[in-house]
Amino acid sequence: MTPHPDIVLKTFEATKVVPVFYHDDPDTCCAVMKACYDGGIRVFEFTHRGAQAPQNFAKLRDLKNASMPDLYLGIGTIKNAADAKMYTDMGADFIVSPIIDIATGDYCRSQHILWVPGCMTPSEIAVAEKNGAPLVKLFPGSTLGPGFVKAIKPLFPAMRFMPTGGVEPEQANLQSWFDAGVVCVGMGSNLLGKSVIDKKDWKGLEGKVAQTFAIIGALK
Repeated sequence: MTPHPDIVLKTFEATKVVPVFYHDDPDTCCAVMKACYDGGIRVFEFTHRGAQAPQNFAKLRDLKNASMPDLYLGIGTIKNAADAKMYTDMGADFIVSPIIDIATGDYCRSQHILWVPGCMTPSEIAVAEKNGAPLVKLFPGSTLGPGFVKAIKPLFPAMRFMPTGGVEPEQANLQSWFDAGVVCVGMGSNLLGKSVIDKKDWKGLEGKVAQTFAIIGALK
């Protein structure tokens, strides 16, 4: 049964760090998700970016169901309602899009599934809000920057923001984003480094995740 969007949203806000990941190898996908979970992650975004994405998502879902009952597993890079339906039928807990596709938003709302669309302008954020999105992904975060969040937050007091792309797991960068008012950050390769994954250093990855949580927890 799909969890209520409000419950998933609260977990985004509580976990504060959302890993964004894709790999062709299912064993690597499972090992990365487990390392993130062991490091404290409770929201994990797999991405629909390669030919193996549906099969690998199914493996992650099975792992989650078997040993990570409090993890919410979602799918990202969803650009149409058909793909959203395919993954929610497979058990996705939430949908993340790099764009605003109204049909995808309508589908998610009809099925009571959290939809997180990607936005880059105030007009896009307004469209997302009008179509029921309580949280938007600011992408690419490195282009927009914390100053953008500070400038637009007064215009959208009820909206929550998650920058993705270019967020770094170090104190100064995280401080600037959370000071600007984001509720969580999405991180791909800056958190899930290629060299660590190529070396299969899962304990090292778990440690980096835990360290990132510690940094965020210590922010003033």
